[in-house]
Amino acid sequence: MIRDARPEDSDALAMLAGELGYPTTPAEMAGRFATLSPQDAVLVFDDAGVLGWIHISVIALLESDPFAEIRGLVVAAAARGKGIGSRLVTAAESWAVGRGCGRLRVRSNVVRGETRLFYERRGFVVTKTQNVFDKLLGDPSPALRAPSPRAAGRGSAERG
Repeated sequence: MIRDARPEDSDALAMLAGELGYPTTPAEMAGRFATLSPQDAVLVFDDAGVLGWIHISVIALLESDPFAEIRGLVVAAAARGKGIGSRLVTAAESWAVGRGCGRLRVRSNVVRGETRLFYERRGFVVTKTQNVFDKLLGDPSPALRAPSPRAAGRGSAERG
């Protein structure tokens, strides 16, 4: 039921991104999916249709050993509470270990209280509180603009 995402999943990935609070067209999603690097993976939970996805990346920094980071996680509203998110996180852990990562990180907006509880129940601990600064450069595409304020309180996980 958990498999690598494929380009033909773009419609479902886009729909779920909207549930996360980031409205996305299938074409935008296909373009984003195509730009992912070999250091990224998108896994989906597929049960006669994509019900959830998780995006994970290996992060290489000068100041620390490489680690994996959950860049996004969403489960369809109608399928929440059935263990799909937990199974996707477990798959992400395995993916990370398979790439030599000894740590898995996730970032979430502080207004997402349910998300915090979800991750804490899975053994994650808060290790840092930080500010995120954005600066728009030139005339960025809609995909690069900051998410709308209404997106701040929805979904499971977010990048940043």
